[in-house]
Amino acid sequence: MKTKIVDNRWLQLVTGVIGLLFAGIIYAWSILAAPLAAEFGWSNSQIGLNFTITLSIFCVGWFVSGIISKKTTPMARLLAAAVLIFLSFFISSRLKGSIGVLYIAYGVLGGTAIGFAYNTIIGVVTEWFPDKRGFASGLLLMGFGLNSIIIGRIAADMMKNPDIGWRKTYFAIAVVTAAVLAVAAFIIRKPPKDMAFPAPKGADAKKAAGEVARDYTAGEMVRRLSFWKLFLFFILLASVGSASISFAKNIILEIGGSDSVATTMVGVISMANGFGRIVSGWLFDVIGRRKTQFVTSGVAIIAPLTVILALSSGSLAVGVIGMILCGISYGFAPTGSTAFIGAFYGQKNFSLNLGILNLQLIATAFASTWAGAIKDATGSFTMTFVILTAFSIVGLVLNVFIRKP
Repeated sequence: MKTKIVDNRWLQLVTGVIGLLFAGIIYAWSILAAPLAAEFGWSNSQIGLNFTITLSIFCVGWFVSGIISKKTTPMARLLAAAVLIFLSFFISSRLKGSIGVLYIAYGVLGGTAIGFAYNTIIGVVTEWFPDKRGFASGLLLMGFGLNSIIIGRIAADMMKNPDIGWRKTYFAIAVVTAAVLAVAAFIIRKPPKDMAFPAPKGADAKKAAGEVARDYTAGEMVRRLSFWKLFLFFILLASVGSASISFAKNIILEIGGSDSVATTMVGVISMANGFGRIVSGWLFDVIGRRKTQFVTSGVAIIAPLTVILALSSGSLAVGVIGMILCGISYGFAPTGSTAFIGAFYGQKNFSLNLGILNLQLIATAFASTWAGAIKDATGSFTMTFVILTAFSIVGLVLNVFIRKP
């Protein structure tokens, strides 16, 4: 006999949101990088490469976490993430000018830590919400995307304080983020196998009726053409957000915003990112995957075009709108990938299959590298956003051909 559902799942969700809020420090790089670049004289391309490495290793960490998920507990993986994130920021706080050490500490150790935390929390907590999967995943991913405006803003103020500076700020991030993930490790766990959940209703019931009738293994999934279409689509879609977020502060400064406005906008873009995750999760539940795909592509095309207009006209107001749209567009990507994996390939191998799809972020991560290189070569971000617009248009065309396997 199945046991009744209990409120414990809401504790799981709240803990997951808080855990990912702190793990989302990966997206605050444009804020955290500023004092390092000023002190050590690193170029835009060097700073961008660190973000590329971090996102790439984040994908690898996610993938590895998915592989070992059936042989390890969520607690073990989250504790490992806590240790790694502490080492990442502690070592970074002791930098003496070697950017290679930054790449290893922040990029490799930090990226691995966040990959472990992200995969574990998303994979485990969404199991508690089979009736509200879009809502739960959107809320979790919103937490991950809101780091810049909350934790990032606090970190920015701390770094500006001469009594604290960037080194003590990095150390504080190491301690607090590790502590949050360690606490989450003792709370987040898989739901009991005999747990009964509410049946989906309304639009959710229609969505459930359309779910796949079988679960695909990782090997079966990667042999499907549908998977590779999704893989390419999300590379094109997420590149817009990756390039925008990694140089958000610099872009606003180029348009004519003050340092204070630019720092604030990094947080606003983070909020837009979180908003996009919630909205896309809601859209998937209400209007379905197909229509949501085209809404996603529409926003992804309008966003970079708006930034181009701002850069050419020097309008800060238009630039703010454009960057917010870029953030919203980026928010659609993680929720979309989560929804597609579950709907197309089932829930049994969800963590590993999602980890494989999100390896596309390795390619996406290079958007920040070439964006920095183009900025160094041309003195402007305009050409970057011209390329991103082309990516989004190709993604729209690709959308037409994405179908269930």
